[in-house]
Amino acid sequence: MRFLRLFNGALIAILFGLQSLSAVADQAKTIAFIPGIASDPFFKAMELGARSKAKELGINLMWQGSASEYSPQTQMPFVDAALTNGVDAMILVPTDPDSLQPAVTRAESLKIPVITVDTTVTDQSYLTSHITGDNIDGGQKAARTLAEQIGEAGKVFIMSGSPSATTDTLREKGFREEMAKHPNIEIVGREYANSQPATATSAVNTALLKFPDLAGIFAVDGTSGTGAVAALRNANKAGKVKLVGYDAYRVEVEALREGVFTALIAQQPTKEAELALQYAYDKLTGKDVDTIQKKVVIPNVIMTKDNLGETEKYMYVE
Repeated sequence: MRFLRLFNGALIAILFGLQSLSAVADQAKTIAFIPGIASDPFFKAMELGARSKAKELGINLMWQGSASEYSPQTQMPFVDAALTNGVDAMILVPTDPDSLQPAVTRAESLKIPVITVDTTVTDQSYLTSHITGDNIDGGQKAARTLAEQIGEAGKVFIMSGSPSATTDTLREKGFREEMAKHPNIEIVGREYANSQPATATSAVNTALLKFPDLAGIFAVDGTSGTGAVAALRNANKAGKVKLVGYDAYRVEVEALREGVFTALIAQQPTKEAELALQYAYDKLTGKDVDTIQKKVVIPNVIMTKDNLGETEKYMYVE
C-alpha cells in the first residue's frame, strides 16, 4: 500500500509537471514587430496583416516604430526597447543593413529569434527567415513597362527612397539592368527622398526643369511616388511624362485611375506580415518548424489603368 501511495504520488507529480510545462508552452508569446516607418501606408497595410495573424495565433504583438522618419537613428530606440523588455521573438524591417546588424547580433546572444521582412541585414546567417517581395524582378518589370510606354526612346529619371535600404537598391539594380537593354533610353539622374514626399517633389521639380524633354520617371517606393505625382501635377505634365511607381497606396491607385501614374508595381505587405508572424510562432512553439523557409520571395503585380479591374484588389488596405 505504501508503495502504491508513493507510486501514485510520483505519477501525480509527473502529470502535474507535464501540465505545468504545457501551461508555460501555451502562454501567449510576445513578439515585437518593428517597421521601417510606422506612418507609411505600406507598413500600415503590414500592421493590419500582423494584428490579424497575432489575434488568430494568440500572440501578444508589440507593433512599434518611428512615425516620422525612415532611418537607423529613429528605429534603434524601438529595437533596443524590445530587446531590453525580453520579447520572445523580433520581426524587423531594417532601415540599413549594416547599422541594424548589431541588433541582430545582440538578439542572437539573448537567444531571441529574428525574422526580417521587406529589407534585411548584411549577415543573414542567424535569421529564422527573410521575407520580401521580388525587388530585382520589380525593377525589371518597371523598366520594361516604362520603356514600352515612352516608345523605347528618351530620357528617364530615377526617384529613389533610400541609398541603403536593400529593397530600394535591388529595385534600382533591376531597373538599370533592364534599361541597359534599351540603347535609345538614357537614365539622366537619380535622387533620394528618404521617406519624405516633399523631398521627392523638390527633386522631380528640379529634374523637370533640367530636362524639359524628360520622357519618364521610375519612383522606387511609395513615398517617392507620392512626391513625383505632386511635381508632375504642379508642372502640368501629368500623363505627359510617364510615371511608373512602386507600391499601391490608395492615393496612388487613384492617381493611376486618373492617368498620372502609368503603372504601379504592387507588393503584398499583408501577406508578408502574416507569414512572418506564423514563422515566429512556429519557431517559438516548435510546431511545423520544418515548413519555415530561410528566404521567401513573394511575387509582384503590375497594375495599369487597363487591368485595374483585375488588379485593384492588390491596393494596400490602410
